[in-house]
Amino acid sequence: MSKIIARTAEIEVLERKLRSKASEFVIVYGRRRIGKTYLVNNVFANRFTFSYVGARKQKPQKQLQRFAEQLKIYSGATYAPTLSNWDEAFNALRTLIDSRPNKERKVIFFDEMPWIDTPRSAFVDALEYFWNAWAAQRDDILFIACGSATSWMVNKLVKNRGGLHNRISEQIYLRPFRLHECEEYLHTRGCQWDRYTITQCYMAMGGVPYYMNLLNPEQSLAQNIDRLFFSKNAPMREEFDQLYSALFRYADKYIDIMNALASNKDGLLRAEIIEKTGIVGGTLTRILENLVRCDFVENYARYKSTVRNTLYRICDPYTLFYFKFLHSKNSKDEHWWTNNLLTPSVQAWQGFSFETICALHLNQIKQKLGISGIATSTSTWRSLGNNENRGTQIDLVIERSDRIINLCEMKFSTEPYTITKDYEEKLRNRMALFKAETKTRKSVATTMVTTYGIVRGIHSGIVQNEIVMNDLFQP
Repeated sequence: MSKIIARTAEIEVLERKLRSKASEFVIVYGRRRIGKTYLVNNVFANRFTFSYVGARKQKPQKQLQRFAEQLKIYSGATYAPTLSNWDEAFNALRTLIDSRPNKERKVIFFDEMPWIDTPRSAFVDALEYFWNAWAAQRDDILFIACGSATSWMVNKLVKNRGGLHNRISEQIYLRPFRLHECEEYLHTRGCQWDRYTITQCYMAMGGVPYYMNLLNPEQSLAQNIDRLFFSKNAPMREEFDQLYSALFRYADKYIDIMNALASNKDGLLRAEIIEKTGIVGGTLTRILENLVRCDFVENYARYKSTVRNTLYRICDPYTLFYFKFLHSKNSKDEHWWTNNLLTPSVQAWQGFSFETICALHLNQIKQKLGISGIATSTSTWRSLGNNENRGTQIDLVIERSDRIINLCEMKFSTEPYTITKDYEEKLRNRMALFKAETKTRKSVATTMVTTYGIVRGIHSGIVQNEIVMNDLFQP
């Protein structure tokens, strides 16, 4: 097996299911380019009884024709069978499985299953019958369904209310890498960047293995970003439309909502999303649920507020980068990133993107604070202000069961951060305003999350807890 980064738990699940003495129905899902097929192929190399890959935007007959060709390959037959529908296809698959030795574990792999389920294909009905009437009655089947369209995988398989209800024996969701996993992945590819550079890379690409695989270790990060995002026919510019189209039916509505969310870095309430997009009711609910489920959007509660005041905010670094620098921009400068790297616009974006990275690494922040085993809740807080105080916002509030509240402030800089007299006063006033408006009786601590720490001086005493970039790289 090739070395697979950061998927130890998932490999253990698949290998355990391979050793099982019962038939197992396992689903593997996650966003496009996250490594689902790579994982399954590496774990079960040369051990498939049958495998088939669905084709996007192909008619049922074309899908069936390709399925028949796979049956021919795996059976060693001279001719491919003629298949008119999916019931016949699964019957033919049963015949293939029956031809294998009784003691052999039969591993069946359907990749990109959502693409097989075309309108009026009756694929899911045939799958239900195959599993319930036959496969589930045996003890030697390991059936693996894989797909990028997470909403389809969850709604049609996990939440199925028909014949597949409660039939899924294991769900494996592949999430994007975190910083320490990106560091390991890049180093195995000969890309020996320091953690500051890897953090900047994460701001543009997130933790998607395929995106990082496009990096050229012999080029600087700036050169790579120019080549991948700003050159003629840049692959990462074209990736956006393909990504959302592959994941979601009616992708235009999803992109409309992401566009609306990208217009406000602080996030939007449901009512504000409706106002900006015109998408309402169950459709909006379903889209937001799918975006959250796929790690594109996070929903943040406002501190001590109602569900109606939940904020939705983009948490996918690649999407944020796309909307900030590529969407609706027609620059023909193929070295745009190198030429603008030190501009205020890019530096302001890096500051905001660092806040997003910190939110994605909440476990590492809690670990550094020594509260990994303490129950916590996270939220945002916004004061509307009054005549005496301007409104202020805290993007990350960690409320702990030990009656302490951490008010987190994130700063991205090239050197240790200096707290000036004015900034100390801002932090002090913000803490006082938080206490006054929330009427909390808990202890409140100002927590700084920075790249290289803070400079100790006469104004740094306002900070009770300090977290640095290296802490975010911890497992």
